[in-house]
Amino acid sequence: MTTAVEVFRADRALTVVRAPHIPDPRALADTLAGAGIRAVELTFTTPGVVEALRAAAGSAIAVLGAGTVLTAEQAEAAVAAGARFLVTPGLRPEVAKVAARHDVPVVMGALTPSEVLQALDLGAAAVKIFPARLFGPGYLADLRGPFPDVPLIPSGGVDTGNAAEFLTHGAIAVSAGTGVVPPAAVAAARWNEIAARAADFVRALGPAQAAPRISSTASEV
Repeated sequence: MTTAVEVFRADRALTVVRAPHIPDPRALADTLAGAGIRAVELTFTTPGVVEALRAAAGSAIAVLGAGTVLTAEQAEAAVAAGARFLVTPGLRPEVAKVAARHDVPVVMGALTPSEVLQALDLGAAAVKIFPARLFGPGYLADLRGPFPDVPLIPSGGVDTGNAAEFLTHGAIAVSAGTGVVPPAAVAAARWNEIAARAADFVRALGPAQAAPRISSTASEV
């Protein structure tokens, strides 16, 4: 089976969904995957997210993950519902333990070099640089100096105007948020609008480049 991190690398993007309601989680996942972003992160800030994960996990083309995972209990519930990857906003050792126990990759949030190192020590399969808008694409190049082999995924403030620049500066993938999946559009099941937004985002990534070499230092959990 293709791993979640392999999907991140191939598509160069994943989508973070935050919405007050997801009327048809599988339709949403299929819409995003069909437009070129197969990795779909449903967050614990969304009411009923565990049920939404369970409903969407049956998609034949999307790779479902859980985001804003803060506790071991949330991690266990997400994995049981079919999540194939977990994402945290910061360093969460208890989440990393659950991910390791179930052999599910965790993308752990970090910002500073010290936090990147801690995320790796906890077994992160990739490190989410959050909030990416704080320092911009050039910060990825700075991190590449001491961390040339660490898979970095910027999140927060990534849009069609800067996504390609983040990739150019060393990200393996970028995280698309409300610009691709506006909460109101999700809640209203405006799948055509979301498909168009996702396709625009994918086009904005530009032509695929050779992925940075990743050593065993950043192994998949």
